[in-house]
Amino acid sequence: MKRSPPFSVLWSLVAALWCGAMISSAFGSPTARPNVLFIMADDFWSDQKTGLPRAKTPHLDRLAKRALTFDRAYCQQAVCNPSRSSLLTGLRPDTLRLWNNGTHFRELNPAAMTLPLWFKLHGYHTRGIGKIFHNWHTQLHGDPQSWSEPEFLHYANHGDDIPQIAGTLPRNHANANTRRYGNTLLCESRDVPDTAYYDGRVAAEAERVLQKIAGGPFFLGVGFWKPHAPFNAPKKYWDLYERDRIAPPDFRRPDGAPDIAFHDSREILGPPDQQSPLTTEQIAEIRHGYLANISYLDAQLGKVLDALDRSGVADRTLIVLVSDHGYQLGEHTLFGKNSNFEFDARAPLFIATPDGSSAGQHTQALTELIDLFPTLVELCGLPVPDGLDGISLAPLLKDPTRVLQPAAFTQHPRPAFYDREPTRLPQAMGYSVRTASVRFTEWRDWLSGKIIGTELYATEDDPAESRNRFNDSFLLAQQLEAIKLLHQRFPLRAP
Repeated sequence: MKRSPPFSVLWSLVAALWCGAMISSAFGSPTARPNVLFIMADDFWSDQKTGLPRAKTPHLDRLAKRALTFDRAYCQQAVCNPSRSSLLTGLRPDTLRLWNNGTHFRELNPAAMTLPLWFKLHGYHTRGIGKIFHNWHTQLHGDPQSWSEPEFLHYANHGDDIPQIAGTLPRNHANANTRRYGNTLLCESRDVPDTAYYDGRVAAEAERVLQKIAGGPFFLGVGFWKPHAPFNAPKKYWDLYERDRIAPPDFRRPDGAPDIAFHDSREILGPPDQQSPLTTEQIAEIRHGYLANISYLDAQLGKVLDALDRSGVADRTLIVLVSDHGYQLGEHTLFGKNSNFEFDARAPLFIATPDGSSAGQHTQALTELIDLFPTLVELCGLPVPDGLDGISLAPLLKDPTRVLQPAAFTQHPRPAFYDREPTRLPQAMGYSVRTASVRFTEWRDWLSGKIIGTELYATEDDPAESRNRFNDSFLLAQQLEAIKLLHQRFPLRAP
């Protein structure tokens, strides 16, 4: 049964709205504050992988020229709902006690403050278009208090992204896979317009809304559904790539890695009792489709950036582009996310400020997605709410060479896919720390806290994380430092 927030929480939100109006007036003219265009992608890995051609992303490249690119940004859990809930509240999954896809963060944290709600309480007009919070598959389960007007296309299912066009649907040009993803094919290449699928309609709505709210100040969240499966971008985006130039993944587990580090890839392969091995042709088609999805996403990004430029307020709008986490396409024998490996944990992050500070530059500073909440608040001159788990990245926009923190942390439970009951607890949790040179992961039994598995990867020397080097004498100093940092963040329980 759906839970309603207690009356005291509703009253506190009303009081916060009144206080926000008072604080807003203290900042002077609202239009003096920068707008925020907050763009989210879904399942977008942060860089190119061995064997794949570079994705064709002219509009992302265009954004990078006006932004600071964060080369080492990490999600807090590599699956949609925990990552988005963590990012948008500035709180770690353990703080929210939320580790699965089926539990709305307000079921367990009814009074949680969110990034768009904080801006709304401080005088911003906030709009949500597409998938910003997790899509709970029903229109009733958005987060209406975060937005000034109802959300748009936020509650659907990826498996229901079936092409919508007038007349007869063109035939499917892809044919290696007969697998399905929900109510559609896993791979589909049809000669249809961009607006046939969710993301084309998200971009069109973002264009419309940008013209309407340009008077500002605004916080506009634009959440694209791609490159998440199914791999069904319109045919013209498949045509950008030649499949015979797409190499297969390194389909093997890292040497010495514990079994608990892996999962059954059911998101792509289906339920374990119904799985069959993918053929070489099917894997190539999936990898091709993922690249096509990226280029489709990129084209929609270009439409939104063009609309911002036409609005006349680009020179006072802060732009963020981030993905909820990374992705694997056969690497480590895995498809999808749900692990602590680098390919899952690292996410693209770009921040472009109106003054162009750090435009076109990169930073190697270790950052976490929970850092976005305090960063955007500071950049827009708003007070910082108490209790956030992240730190502001604003100093990096002035000096990208700075080091703000020694590590970034990601975690994931086992089983990787467990049921949707909010009171259901994991059986085990993998806590992972990424330092400047290594990734160390410690798997712990949830009830006892006992360590049941360890991994150490020399991530800078071995980006594919192909060998577990725990207790390797050549990495002993780095291992001890990583363990120290991990235990400071996630202390071991007393026996």
